[in-house]
Amino acid sequence: MPAPASRLRPLVRAAALALAAASAAGLAQAGEKFTYLTNWYAQAEHGGFYQAVATGIYEKLGLDVTIRMGGPQVNILQIMGAGQADCLMGSSDLQMMAARAGGLPVVTVAAAFQKDPQVLIAHEDVKSFEDMKGKTILISPSAARGYWAWLKEKYGLTDSQTRPYTYNIQPFIADRNTVQQGYLTSEPFAIQKAGIQANTFLFADHGYPSYAVTISCMDQTVAKRGKAVAAFVRGTMEGWKSYLADPAPGNALIKKDNPNMTDEQLAYSLARIKEMGMVTSGYAATHGIGAIDPARIQTSYDFLVRNKMIEASQLKAADAYKLDFIQDLKVLP
Repeated sequence: MPAPASRLRPLVRAAALALAAASAAGLAQAGEKFTYLTNWYAQAEHGGFYQAVATGIYEKLGLDVTIRMGGPQVNILQIMGAGQADCLMGSSDLQMMAARAGGLPVVTVAAAFQKDPQVLIAHEDVKSFEDMKGKTILISPSAARGYWAWLKEKYGLTDSQTRPYTYNIQPFIADRNTVQQGYLTSEPFAIQKAGIQANTFLFADHGYPSYAVTISCMDQTVAKRGKAVAAFVRGTMEGWKSYLADPAPGNALIKKDNPNMTDEQLAYSLARIKEMGMVTSGYAATHGIGAIDPARIQTSYDFLVRNKMIEASQLKAADAYKLDFIQDLKVLP
């Protein structure tokens, strides 16, 4: 039989109060589905996201999160633009800024990596970027729309030196006159395992302004699902803090999504993330994991405009970012 109205009223009031409390805390609705699309196969560089799923952090914040893997043939911007993901992982905030200037209404709300892990790897005779002049440099097509312009501007490298990078280290191993691109946490490990002595040059330690491992979303998602986005940002940064302390739960999920991932590779990648302060250094040290420095945004914007990768008439720097979700969060390392 239906309960008397007098008995239902306290329950309704309790539910309303709980909903109001959740809203005030920036929580999503209980079990609200949220899909995040990464930029590559599951790896330690995605650890904070997987950790937040594995340890129930997102769930406590009212989200039912699905992490969907990207890969070399996956156009993540197209997938998000088609409504098949709520937010995505930009390889860099510069990439997202250029996408917005190109007409896609995407906005970056946080960046898990204070340093872009992008590197060039050279044989042991190369001691600096300047020593790379005259070498063959293997880079991906996307590099021409990002870090390559920075390297040319800063070190005088030239387009005539470049050849396509095929995500295979064998050409580098076979030719000592070759330099190749890579991620600090990945390719150096594979080259080391192959018994090759090499030097690795991290752009971030030489002034490259890019953030990496972003949370970038469509304007419409931010406007219509602000509570869910806020909960996802909070959960992710708490996930990173947890992953850096004890990566076991996140690593188990990473290996489930990507069976080719090994414990040895995960351990190497996490060690480099910690050693280089990828998540916890710079602005994050005082403003919290995921924080973005507005002054650095302007530096990145000026670089893109100066190198004609975007037109100033196309975009104002502030339009490509919405920092409300991360500004006062302060999940300190």
